[in-house]
Amino acid sequence: MKTHMTRTHQHSADEESAAVTRSGRTWSRIRPIAFWVTTFVVVFELIAGSVWNLLTIEWVEVQLHHLGYPHFFAYVLGAWQAGAAVAIIVPRLPLLKEWAYVGAFFLWSGAVVSHLSVGDGLQSWGVPLMFGAFAIASWVLRPADRRLPETRLRRNRSAGAGQDEAGSPEIRSRAWEIRPRAWVVPIGLLVVLYAVSFLTLPVMEDVMREQAVKLGWINE
Repeated sequence: MKTHMTRTHQHSADEESAAVTRSGRTWSRIRPIAFWVTTFVVVFELIAGSVWNLLTIEWVEVQLHHLGYPHFFAYVLGAWQAGAAVAIIVPRLPLLKEWAYVGAFFLWSGAVVSHLSVGDGLQSWGVPLMFGAFAIASWVLRPADRRLPETRLRRNRSAGAGQDEAGSPEIRSRAWEIRPRAWVVPIGLLVVLYAVSFLTLPVMEDVMREQAVKLGWINE
């Protein structure tokens, strides 16, 4: 009887261990996809925002006036948004990435607070809140090669402990990062996103003007 119970307990433990392993494998496949989806959203919004701010379209002007910010603030935001987009999408530069994520979070959380302070409703502060959540998700999901050494996951460090230096994941990652393709792909993506932002600008200006009229920021 005791032996049977021991075997049953061992079988249950084995099944639980197998389930945990399968779950870990599933998450390891989902995590990179989730990271790049959230990162794409963050980078695209930063790029579009930099274009809108640097060109200071009507939507930007009326929104700054509504929130009580000076006109030149648009150029400050646009320049930093462009820099943050580049820092987040390109490989390496982990410290710069940390600052870019912090800046993006401050940007969108600041927008939420600004709209709340003047009594705006969800339709105004809900969008920056969403982008702030995407920024947090991208930061949390970022892979080990995009983290500072002291913030890398313990399991990533321990996984490479038993390997020789030439075959460690960190060395392989660095080798990949110096290849041209590692830089061509993100830079190409930046060019495409900027092109899309410029080409869709006339349409977006009309859409955002209608939104400003609906919110009462423009009187017709």
